[in-house]
Amino acid sequence: MALKILSEPSRSVDSDATLEALREAIQQAIPDGQVEVEACSPGHFEIRVVSQAFEGRNRVQQQQLVYAAIAPMMRGDAAPVHAIDRLLTEVP
Repeated sequence: MALKILSEPSRSVDSDATLEALREAIQQAIPDGQVEVEACSPGHFEIRVVSQAFEGRNRVQQQQLVYAAIAPMMRGDAAPVHAIDRLLTEVP
């Protein structure tokens, strides 16, 4: 039986579906957002969102908007998203 290296980036069909689901969830919550999502390793992702919705909000409030959008994908033992390794939020 081959061992799977957990630290290697995952580009499986499941990963692609999760990337798209993350993008869609953020776009629904922040419609004007320019959203970039990358897989780092299985269940771990990096996200960058640029949106006017962040104007006047501090960094924590900006990130709370994004986390609220993806929270359902991070719940439970079988959640497809285990961690967001890096979350960048920016005002255009």
